[in-house]
Amino acid sequence: MTKKFSVLRNAMGESAKAESEKMYKEALASMPLDELRHARGISQKMLAEVLHVQQPAIAKIEKRADMYISTLRSHIEAMGGSLEIMAQFPEGTVKISNFSQL
Repeated sequence: MTKKFSVLRNAMGESAKAESEKMYKEALASMPLDELRHARGISQKMLAEVLHVQQPAIAKIEKRADMYISTLRSHIEAMGGSLEIMAQFPEGTVKISNFSQL
C-alpha cells in the first residue's frame, strides 16, 4: 500500500528530518544544467525560444562538459539567473571579475 510522503515525513525522527533537509540543500546547491532547467519548470523548447535557437541545440549544450563562458552565461540568464565565476581557496572565496563584461 502506498503512503503519502507527508505521512512518511511526519513519522521520521528529528535526526532523520535534519539529514533529509541537509541532503535536499546539497542537491539544490549542485546540479547539472538539465536538472536546473527542469527544477525551474522550463522546457528545452521554452529555453530555445528565449535563446533564439532550435531545441536540439539546448539538448547539446546540456550534455557538454566544456563550453564558452558566454554560452553558459546566456543559458543561465535565459532561465532567469545570473552567472558568477568564483575561485575557492583554503583562505576564502574570490569572485573572478574578468568575465562580467562578456
